[in-house]
Amino acid sequence: MIIISGIIVVIGAVIGGYLMANGNLFILLQPAEFFIIIGVAIGIYIIGAPSNSFKLLFSNIVQALRGKKYGKNDYIQLLSLLHEIFIIIRTKGLREIESHIVNPHKSSLFKQYPRILRDQIALIFIVDIIRNIVSTTLSAHELESLLDNQLESVNEESLQTAKSVSDMADSLPAIGIVAAVLGIVITMQKLDQPPAILGHSIGAALVGTFIGILLSYGFLAPVGRKLEELASEERSYLDTIRVSFVSLTGGAHFKVATEFGRMVIPPKNRPSFNELEKVLKKKLS
Repeated sequence: MIIISGIIVVIGAVIGGYLMANGNLFILLQPAEFFIIIGVAIGIYIIGAPSNSFKLLFSNIVQALRGKKYGKNDYIQLLSLLHEIFIIIRTKGLREIESHIVNPHKSSLFKQYPRILRDQIALIFIVDIIRNIVSTTLSAHELESLLDNQLESVNEESLQTAKSVSDMADSLPAIGIVAAVLGIVITMQKLDQPPAILGHSIGAALVGTFIGILLSYGFLAPVGRKLEELASEERSYLDTIRVSFVSLTGGAHFKVATEFGRMVIPPKNRPSFNELEKVLKKKLS
């Protein structure tokens, strides 16, 4: 909702200031200019963006409109799940936890954490780690190296849409100039018309530059930065999982492994030790 509020402020400030200067609002309504600029921008995105980015772009923009991707409660739920997984591994063995990852959506353990079941990236990451622990003899150092590479791959894919949107934002001012030049070309064909008509035509042509700059710096560039922020939030969330499992594999007690995961959570979302302890005691009582 913050993005929507920002968009409203941008539009309100531009139109409000324009009207305060007694500008003619109707001259800004140039369908041809909008068609050229938006059409070319979409074409540039299609040419330059990876083939799998369209679905990611839609889902990421929807998430950006909702606001931050993870909050304190999401991390508490994650740490609670990891804590239960670690208890099972330490007390009942790897074979017991293996039964829960065959089909997590039907697992009595994972069903308690619907937020994680809806997060396919985090869910797959957890399941893959457990499979590696069950089926291999990786040391903590080897597991950490493997997970670092996996996180890098996931983060790179998440950043693709942000980069594509930022690239499109960078191109919009130039596209606006192209639309404006086409408008001037049309104006040159009207040199035999009265000054009022020529002035209107020149003003309509300049709207192309205005649209390109406004869409770039007022809308797409901030959205691109927001998508980068969401990718960073996702990386931090997955990093909590990575640190917790690496600690457990290295021989740490399940409580210590959970605490290590808590400590790497960004401060704005990190639950306190007492907050988490209270939740875990209530969950396991």
